Amino acid sequence: MDAPNTKPYHLPSDAVWFITGCSSGIGQSLAQLITQTSNRVVATARKVSALSSLPTNDHVLKLELDVTSIPSIEAALQVTVERFGRIDVVVNNAGYTLVGDTEAAEDQESRAVLDTNFWGMVDVTKRALGIMRDVNPNTGQQGGVILNLSSMGGWSGYPGSSFYHASKFAMEGWTESVAKELPASWNIHLCNIEPGGVKTNYATSSLKHMAKRHPAYAEPNYPTNVLLAYMLNEECRSLWSEPSALAAAMYQVVSRGQRIPIRVPLGADSWGMIAKDLEDTKKDLDDLKEISLGVGDPKQLETINFLK
Repeated sequence: MDAPNTKPYHLPSDAVWFITGCSSGIGQSLAQLITQTSNRVVATARKVSALSSLPTNDHVLKLELDVTSIPSIEAALQVTVERFGRIDVVVNNAGYTLVGDTEAAEDQESRAVLDTNFWGMVDVTKRALGIMRDVNPNTGQQGGVILNLSSMGGWSGYPGSSFYHASKFAMEGWTESVAKELPASWNIHLCNIEPGGVKTNYATSSLKHMAKRHPAYAEPNYPTNVLLAYMLNEECRSLWSEPSALAAAMYQVVSRGQRIPIRVPLGADSWGMIAKDLEDTKKDLDDLKEISLGVGDPKQLETINFLK
């Protein structure tokens, strides 16, 4: 079976970037960075007025986009193709987190996180795939790249954000599966970007708390409260990465002319925590090897070697 993302990707000098969630943070920084290159950018937000920090010129298109609305997604993509002819890079950046005690979570607020973080990404990507495969070649460019803004929380789960983690775990599994689904000849690359702490309004004005807290979790030293105290501590956040540094790293991943991996941790905290998790997982695998291999026929592995 042809493995995904094994061939290098070469970013066109006039590449068209389509970025969701550009009103602030990483999306805004990435859009600003693109405007300083020969590339073109479609910056989107729920309100165009939130995109005033970006210049207005022939290389910049500002559009309203609600990623929870399929008609809104289709309209934005159509306008993009009409304006620039193709889409080379899609960045699914729109999203937010919901913090609190899982027991007390209300259905509506819990499902809303998945609607934006996961289903919004899915609905944009499904339509972008067709453009990259069928429309881009008409302009002389084959394929493209889809960057999905996951998190170190798409690899490891932490207390107090179970529905956010669910959305990012879903994103990562979906992205990996789709990447392996696409023939290499299409030259479409998918990648999960996994930042650690970033100096955006993620942990401040955009931090959404559950409507209710459960009294059983009120102790200050309980895990969720310890993590929330860290996130809300300005001194702790002072060591987080700058959004501009994340944007530069993402641009480098796409423009360096090499293969684009399925997962890219960004930041010492993300890389370190994922590395530690891999070590712990390897230890568990070794400790439980006898039990694990005592189930089923050893030859079963040989039958799925094509998946490796």
